[in-house]
Amino acid sequence: MTYGYIRVSTDKQTVDNQRFEINKFCSKNNLKIEQWIEETISGTKSPEKRLLGSLLAEVKSGDMIICSELSRLGRSLFMIMSILNHLMMNDVIIWTIKDNYRLGDNIQSKVLAFAFGLSAEIERELISQRTKEALARRRAEGKILGRPYGKKSSHVKLSGREQEIKSLLARQFSKSEIGRIYGVNRITVDTFMKERILNQN
Repeated sequence: MTYGYIRVSTDKQTVDNQRFEINKFCSKNNLKIEQWIEETISGTKSPEKRLLGSLLAEVKSGDMIICSELSRLGRSLFMIMSILNHLMMNDVIIWTIKDNYRLGDNIQSKVLAFAFGLSAEIERELISQRTKEALARRRAEGKILGRPYGKKSSHVKLSGREQEIKSLLARQFSKSEIGRIYGVNRITVDTFMKERILNQN
């Protein structure tokens, strides 16, 4: 399946230019878009909050995604890297027109996939280290950490971490990875998200 992905940030922008570029590119390369995904939403939103998230979950090995440029996938380098890594790990080809990226089943793509994965691992380690240092500082200041008597640990252990967790989710961290960072299990993270984060939206 060959997908054409188009994203604009505001209603004032038009998808026509991107569609024209993709169709022109496909014509030159003897390709045909079998399904279009178009959305009007900020690239700072995590893929899960965009149609892109559904596309990432749907694509299979051998599929191809064509978009006008990498910035259509996201507005942060880490988000784009995470998306590209996900696609390459699932043998999905991604072609961008303006930046001329061709990522698929070749040695260059595999090197990039390794670099993306390594960068994500380093980012997780840095976040984990910063979290441990912050906790150590709070202990040194005499602040009581942990669960107050009569309170549910799933509510207290992550309280005040809403924005941090939102940021991690936007960076494609799984619930299990977030749990490891804060020393809780995946179910605790899932419950906290439902009660403290999703209910705020």
